[in-house]
Amino acid sequence: MAKQTITVIKGDGIGPSIIDSALEILKAAGCDFDYEFVDAGLAALEKTGELLPQETIDTIAKNKITLKGPLTTPVGEGFTSINVTLRKQFGLYANVRPVKSFVGTKARYDDIDIITIRENTQGMYSGAGQVVSEDGNEAEAKSVITREGAEKIVTFAYELAVREGRKKVTAVHKANILKSTSGLFLKVAREVAERYPQIESTEMIVDATCMKLVMTPEEFDVVVTTNLFGDILSDLCAGLVGGLGMAPGANIGEDAAIFEAVHGSAPDIAGKNLANPTSVILASIQMLEHLNMGDTAERIRSAVADVIKSGDRTTRDLGGSHGTTDFTQSVIDRL
Repeated sequence: MAKQTITVIKGDGIGPSIIDSALEILKAAGCDFDYEFVDAGLAALEKTGELLPQETIDTIAKNKITLKGPLTTPVGEGFTSINVTLRKQFGLYANVRPVKSFVGTKARYDDIDIITIRENTQGMYSGAGQVVSEDGNEAEAKSVITREGAEKIVTFAYELAVREGRKKVTAVHKANILKSTSGLFLKVAREVAERYPQIESTEMIVDATCMKLVMTPEEFDVVVTTNLFGDILSDLCAGLVGGLGMAPGANIGEDAAIFEAVHGSAPDIAGKNLANPTSVILASIQMLEHLNMGDTAERIRSAVADVIKSGDRTTRDLGGSHGTTDFTQSVIDRL
């Protein structure tokens, strides 16, 4: 069997140090991957004048699996979000954002286990019809939902639920107001639900969902929703387990998958050996699961959980006083 080659984008700010942490942990866990390192974001802009060089796009396409750190898209005219560009370019229609409680974090809850599945290419973020009037007094944006797009994402959610032994899928919508777009999504979600009688199916309006996630998060299992709502709900769920530093994300399409830390590049702490690498370590665990290496994934997850629970060499956001390299070594010591 040929060795799996993984494209690695170290990213900006704290990206390189947390990616290095994840790669050292994968090595310690016995993963024998080949890595191809390419640039995107500010690092690429400085070297090539482009945020997303063609070489990077070609390498992602060739290797199909990518692990990436946080990227900075410069604020201002003419710069499109790199993450949005990647999702479009590779048809990464499913954004998978699992959150799971770890004992020892300063989170408000200790029994959270929720996966948010967000449609990644349509809705309010499709980039269609963004217009500002000449006088600057009126702005307009267009949301597009297709039956095919809705069916793909909802089917993905149910297939994941079946595969991972989940009991319930909640479709989140705003069909009472957005009768056209959200209405179509809900209609399709109901149709898909009928094909999976073994899974409990519920539907919930997005505002009620936000309230219930805060009040009774244990009621949720798998959540599936459109792009904008998914963006907001996945971050809300991250807050239930201690913030974005504890939450990974996967962007999955037919031919490629990108696994990433979901937090920003934190330039203020870059190069200071302070960053908590957990998010990108958990993203590498998602990557292993995607590659059917569940046993290795579970070993790493257990090691991380034990480090956080025992407070052994944890970073400041976890209540410790150590840096990225000490935290990494603490995980490796348990492997």
